[in-house]
Amino acid sequence: MRPYAVTGGRTAPRVKLAMEALVSSATAEHREFSHITPEYQAISQLCLQVRSVAEVSALLRIPLGVVRVLIADMAAEGLVRVHQPQLDEGRPDVNLLERVLSGLRRL
Repeated sequence: MRPYAVTGGRTAPRVKLAMEALVSSATAEHREFSHITPEYQAISQLCLQVRSVAEVSALLRIPLGVVRVLIADMAAEGLVRVHQPQLDEGRPDVNLLERVLSGLRRL
């Protein structure tokens, strides 16, 4: 299925989501998923463990723009919680940079 079909033709999320924003499922593992789309189901299951927007995109092999739209919609419906990074005067979060550096060193 083409990405624009999954998002109803929308290319921008309702709220701005940073690719490093953390997403956690707001649903229990046993919740009934019959009324939500397969993409929502996949994101909910994947985010039982906290993941970044970029990780969700990579692990589900869905373009980042599409994942941003889907996650923003899910957050509006209360299916996921989004934890945006706090930027101080336009500078990146030092904790985020340290985690990235640590991950690169492990490679």
